Amino acid sequence: MKAEYIKNIRAMFLQYKTLGEKAMSQVEEKRLFWTFNNESNSIAMIVQHISGNMISRFTNFYEEDGEKPWRNRDREFESILTTRAEMMDAWEKGWKCFLDVVNNLQDLDLERTVYIRNEPHSVMEAINRQIAHYSYHIGQIVFLSKMVAEQDWKSLSIPKNQSREFNDQMFSKPKS
Repeated sequence: MKAEYIKNIRAMFLQYKTLGEKAMSQVEEKRLFWTFNNESNSIAMIVQHISGNMISRFTNFYEEDGEKPWRNRDREFESILTTRAEMMDAWEKGWKCFLDVVNNLQDLDLERTVYIRNEPHSVMEAINRQIAHYSYHIGQIVFLSKMVAEQDWKSLSIPKNQSREFNDQMFSKPKS
């Protein structure tokens, strides 16, 4: 069961990573830094935050608290990145740090205790916490990407008004 869980979370996280990348690829560079108002975040800010979270949480994952003293979370929500290349570099650095841990998880690791803001979590709890956190923010990236791409947006799932066609296609196949 644990091996199946680890396999499943690896696939799920990679799916969310790809979803975010496909969304951001549809956005022209200047729109990656657009904010609706002073209280909202741009796509680039959300990427900064996800990356900062991943690097903080998963650097020395088993040895140190996930909220590192060197992390400046508030700064993650400032306009720091200025190009798509910088943004994608931050994205990849965060995902690399995170996936290095996830790709090396073993069954017994799931029962180990790690700390986030001085609160104990099993590794499984910490991973589940990150599934919720990253999917939440990637959903924001997809939503913002769809907004700013406007008529150029290509659906990342079943396009509007095409559910019947999609289901017909899926149900025409034998069960696997």
